Amino acid sequence: MQAPYSRTLADLLFEQARRYGANPAVICGDRHISYEDLALGAGRIAAGLHQRGIRRGDRVGLLMNNRLEWLEVFFGSAIIGAVVVAFSTWSKRGELEWLLGDAGVRVMFALDRFGDQDFADDLQAIAPTLASPCHFVILGDPGLSGAQSYAEFGHNPPIALPRPPGEGPSAADDAIIIYTSGSSSRPKAVPLAHFGIIENGFNIGERQGYRPGDRVLLAPPLFWSYGSANAMSATLTHGATLVLQSRFEPGEALDLIERHRCTALYTLPAITAALVSHRNFRPERTQSLRTGVTIGAPQDILTAANVLGASEICNVYGQTESYGNCCVTPHDWTLERRAHCQGPPLPGVRVRIMHPETGEQLPQGEDGLIEVRGYVTRGYGETSAELNAAAFASDGFFRTGDMGHLTASGELVFVGRTTEMIKKGGINVSPAEVEDVLMRHPAVGQAGVVGVPDELQGELLAAFIVLRPGMDVSREGIIAHCRAVASKYKVPDIIEFHSELPVTATGKLMRRDLKLLAVKAHKKAGTT
Repeated sequence: MQAPYSRTLADLLFEQARRYGANPAVICGDRHISYEDLALGAGRIAAGLHQRGIRRGDRVGLLMNNRLEWLEVFFGSAIIGAVVVAFSTWSKRGELEWLLGDAGVRVMFALDRFGDQDFADDLQAIAPTLASPCHFVILGDPGLSGAQSYAEFGHNPPIALPRPPGEGPSAADDAIIIYTSGSSSRPKAVPLAHFGIIENGFNIGERQGYRPGDRVLLAPPLFWSYGSANAMSATLTHGATLVLQSRFEPGEALDLIERHRCTALYTLPAITAALVSHRNFRPERTQSLRTGVTIGAPQDILTAANVLGASEICNVYGQTESYGNCCVTPHDWTLERRAHCQGPPLPGVRVRIMHPETGEQLPQGEDGLIEVRGYVTRGYGETSAELNAAAFASDGFFRTGDMGHLTASGELVFVGRTTEMIKKGGINVSPAEVEDVLMRHPAVGQAGVVGVPDELQGELLAAFIVLRPGMDVSREGIIAHCRAVASKYKVPDIIEFHSELPVTATGKLMRRDLKLLAVKAHKKAGTT
């Protein structure tokens, strides 16, 4: 279909509102929001931001689950050229304190609470520690001194386009900053630009065969690039409808697919497995599905297509730095072909394979390091800028740290990760971050964390702990500690206590040896 003309997200929203008008843009719970109404809601948030002195380039924090208000804040910020900093709703207070200090947001939109996390209380404790003042807007019960309710903040006549010259964003401006795990103990800030989100997102939707009238179920969070730069953009650039699930629960997801006749979904191997193994799953409940995207081994693709029913499901490859995806299999390829590769690069993207030792480019068919150029981030944020030299080649290619090869016809085949990153249930987890959490326990003297292959989750977290002399703690105690101070995906699945860990002469952990121990522990526990 015809790509949108707009190259900023503000222009895109108003272009699609004119084009699709009363057609539903978002379904969230019982709310069906048209393209026109989404533009009006975003315009009210933009007016509130402008009233508080927020201008082009200022940062706006966003701590919410999948819901209409997330999109209103995102597009409202885009209208005035502000940059959204997306925070994970899995963040604990200590993590939020660091993230807020690093991000430098001037206005923070947050839920009052989500699950067992009281964000209003967390922000109340964090506010005095911030170097610069921050205005808090709370959806729900503010319960925070000086905070404003979301309803009050959005009670303004909406700002409309066009904005005066210089007030709105340009196509190359940052639209969103997403924090992603890295090799250090702190996450990295990844900025993504307006034009890249629109153009790459449209191309992803084209590979899936989207068209107006499609309804796309999104259970993975919008604060991932998989949700915002990928699913949201692919859907809205095609005049389709985004069906939001506040958090993934398989029974509810099946209800949403059936009730709204969803034609596409964004899934992951663990999500697909949970859906098809649910007691209320029946093929006729998901018969409306046609397409979508997922990652994983060939069997994961086949299950999504043949059992779940998304017969044209697309296999993908990408990362936050490449706007969510840089390779996608076309939906109209044979299922066998889609299952055994991650597809050709998207338009505007180049992929090359480099020898891990010589740095020479390798021919088709040979495994090496995957490097990507085109729609990639301009570089990590200020506090992680020192990583840019290692992450980007001199000619602009992003070094993914993954292994793979290109076929004779140019498709990427992902082989595995060469970095220490662990991918559990679709989430990138840094071992250093988990080790940092473990080391905060007073009884832990040393900790090593590695990934171990798992059929359902992709990888599990295996932690090896050396206790401090004279101190003791149980496995349950370690789990309770991790759950209290860190996001749930950082809680180890396998925990073993050792008198010492394998290290080099310089004291560096020998992770290869730890991986062998992890595989043995996994088999012993029978957790596959």
